[in-house]
Amino acid sequence: MAPRQAPTIRQRRFGAELRRLREAAGLSAPRAAELLGSDRTTISNVEAGRFGISEQRLRRLAGIYECDDPELVDALAAMTGGRKAGWWDEYRGKVPPDFLDVAEVEFHARSLRTLQTAHIPGIFQTEEHARALFDLFIPALPRLEVELRIAQRLARHNVITRECPAAYTGLIHEAALRMQVGGRQPARAQLEHLLKESERDNVTLQVIPFSAGGFPMAGDSILYASADSPHLDTVQVDSPTGAVFFDSPIQLGNFRRRLDAVEQVALNAQKSRDAILEIIRNV
Repeated sequence: MAPRQAPTIRQRRFGAELRRLREAAGLSAPRAAELLGSDRTTISNVEAGRFGISEQRLRRLAGIYECDDPELVDALAAMTGGRKAGWWDEYRGKVPPDFLDVAEVEFHARSLRTLQTAHIPGIFQTEEHARALFDLFIPALPRLEVELRIAQRLARHNVITRECPAAYTGLIHEAALRMQVGGRQPARAQLEHLLKESERDNVTLQVIPFSAGGFPMAGDSILYASADSPHLDTVQVDSPTGAVFFDSPIQLGNFRRRLDAVEQVALNAQKSRDAILEIIRNV
């Protein structure tokens, strides 16, 4: 089997968790491979996401590592075997890899929490809003790439509308709501769309008002994706050079506490809808 040239975020996440289990068991990669009865480089390649592993071998490894968390083992087992292409794969090589990683993380999440201080969450952006954002790039993007990025971003909305949608909690600062990206009419249409989306049973939007003052992670753009096992949660943070992913237990715990703290200073769902409606009236 040829090694993967560019493992996906999910494949890398799978490998990272196996590495943590092996290190917790005090085993080297060659020793773990020996106990598994495989080539000495197998474990290193699997942990790097370069190779896959069968469910049977995954469960054998879990036994070798003496993992006593059946929920985690079952969640890892669900990530084994042949990878089915996701809808985002049709954009591979056409939009930045980070866009595909974010879409994959969202698609497999049980629930999503986001924090946006300067932008409307990507899942809820209208076509006009997204186009206005991409048109701000310097140097300017080729028109075809802009259209592909817009189409890929709009397709992400499916994660909250599919048959078994993810639960979504979005924390949005008032500054992002008042920024008239693309002009007055597109901004108004975007806010009206956001207000409508907030009425979904699986969606909770909370506005962080200017009056809240400072709060943890002010200025950041964060996605917290919860998996079937908390050990497999993933955090994505925007940076000037692209998406950065975090998955260590300490990092995950810190991000959960920070988001909890932000929720405490945000308006509740009803007051947030009222705030959005008031902004619409003044656009």
